[in-house]
Amino acid sequence: MKTDYINDYLKNNLKESRLRHTYNVRDLAVKLAEVYGADTKKAECAALYHDMCKGKEFTDEVLNDYVIRLGLDRKYLNKSALSHSKVAAAIMENELGIADRDILNAVSYHTTGRPGMSLLEKIIFVADAGEPGREYEGSDEIREMAFKDIDKACLMALEKTIDFIRSSGGDLDEDSIYTRDHFLKMEKEREKNG
Repeated sequence: MKTDYINDYLKNNLKESRLRHTYNVRDLAVKLAEVYGADTKKAECAALYHDMCKGKEFTDEVLNDYVIRLGLDRKYLNKSALSHSKVAAAIMENELGIADRDILNAVSYHTTGRPGMSLLEKIIFVADAGEPGREYEGSDEIREMAFKDIDKACLMALEKTIDFIRSSGGDLDEDSIYTRDHFLKMEKEREKNG
């Protein structure tokens, strides 16, 4: 799954704090995969690639060029916090030959989530939001919930993300809203069905 390539790439292109974050995400994703019976190799692969486009060579200009060349939604222009995941998945598929759709989706949607996420997508989403290096109000609760109920952990992470982006005036992708609403609906159905 090209983990040798990505490890070398990350060491040569990410700043130390981003590299530490990536390895923390990998470690948490693998633990969560073990807990939920998911493929640990896929979890490791997706986690290692998830922020590859936050390296020094991926300036806003480079990411914008990829957005245009790949025909991605123009809403990603000048928004590296959103575009890096889409561009990473496209590079993985088109330039590195990674064809596993579940891994590609896990990378593509790790910042926003999406309704109907697979187990692997949920694991990477929660691992990114809740890795031990993340210290924000509620991060401990997300980490704790991740090992009990992955869906509730996703919902908690989405709510924290949406609140943070709104309060800081950042770029809120509507996919995050749709995903949060999807998890809220699932939660209500679970409560109704006991």
